[in-house]
Amino acid sequence: MAVLLLAEVTDGELALDATAKAVTAASKLGDVTALCCGGSAAAAGEAAAKIDGVSKVLVAEDASLGHRLAESTAALIVSLAGDYEHIVAPATTDAKNVMPRVAALLDAMVISDVSGVVDGNTFERPIYAGNAIQTVKSSDAKKVVTFRTSTFDAAGEGGSASVETISAADNPGLSEWVEDKVAASDRPELTSAGVVVSGGRGVGSEEDFKIIEALADKLGAAVGASRAAVDSGFAPNDWQVGQTGKVVAPDLYVAVGISGAIQHLAGMKDSKIIVAINKDEEAPIFQVADYGLVADLFQAVPELTEKL
Repeated sequence: MAVLLLAEVTDGELALDATAKAVTAASKLGDVTALCCGGSAAAAGEAAAKIDGVSKVLVAEDASLGHRLAESTAALIVSLAGDYEHIVAPATTDAKNVMPRVAALLDAMVISDVSGVVDGNTFERPIYAGNAIQTVKSSDAKKVVTFRTSTFDAAGEGGSASVETISAADNPGLSEWVEDKVAASDRPELTSAGVVVSGGRGVGSEEDFKIIEALADKLGAAVGASRAAVDSGFAPNDWQVGQTGKVVAPDLYVAVGISGAIQHLAGMKDSKIIVAINKDEEAPIFQVADYGLVADLFQAVPELTEKL
């Protein structure tokens, strides 16, 4: 079976981690063709060609494909769909905008956040905040799938796939780019960071969240937050980890002042090592933590930061 994978391309660069993990999942379905598209995508295409498991790369460059405009990207994918049984992508913010449009145009359903591939028609995905696994069998002629990349290992680099330049589809003209407002940060991107330090409502205030940031900077980590902390105004929305935020699976996850609500656990429970710091020894976070410290975070975290 042939698989068309929408690679994650941002500002002309390939998001290698997300794309390589999606390739691992897609390879279970058949030969993988990676689609790199955008206002500029040639460099991304060359990078995608080096991923093990990619048999071919399609590169489409056009102004209409820039700035993450979903309608024109969906139109391009649908124009290519005739040659593929599966159309897949990593479950990123961009793909979650594009893939439902693709599915609607193909009169198919989206099977989202897939964590396991049983066969070409059957997939597993987490439900109930990760406490159960749903098995979905699709009879659609074209399967439209997004993969939860935190559950797959990244494919290696060493491939030499052919790269073909293609034309964009006709622009539907349903939306236009006005401007991007991007927050600059020297820290790693949250969903791909090897280390994440997250704070919860127990941190107490936006000012005290600097304690979390200081520890993160010492560890070269990304900063995360629980929904309670975000809702309380302690941290920005794009730091939120959980079922309604970002799903992460770093090598090390440090949870500070986080009780461990089920929706937060759904976003970080696949982390390799979980360290919890909380003064409440009954906090649910300790049930999933590999290491736990029952202590006042305002004393423990600055001391830990100082000694690192």
